[in-house]
Amino acid sequence: MKTIAALQAAVTAESLDIEPSAAELDAIDWEMPLIRAEVELLDAQIMTLDRPANELDTRRVRRARNRVLAARRDLTNRAGTEQTGGAA
Repeated sequence: MKTIAALQAAVTAESLDIEPSAAELDAIDWEMPLIRAEVELLDAQIMTLDRPANELDTRRVRRARNRVLAARRDLTNRAGTEQTGGAA
């Protein structure tokens, strides 16, 4: 049986001390409305896991899905205007 040994230094040992860059934080801030909408959708879906979904739960999930779609649309539209310099 062959032994397996690491051929390079551990990658994660050095990366634990670094913090996100300003560009990474800006990207997170840019996507925050979508992140929040996806968390709301996940919360609505989790509420229906342990019981049968009633009409209120169905509406809640549907509205959360619509918010996710709207947030994705807005994010895509903002990205499109940023790339073209706002002239559409």
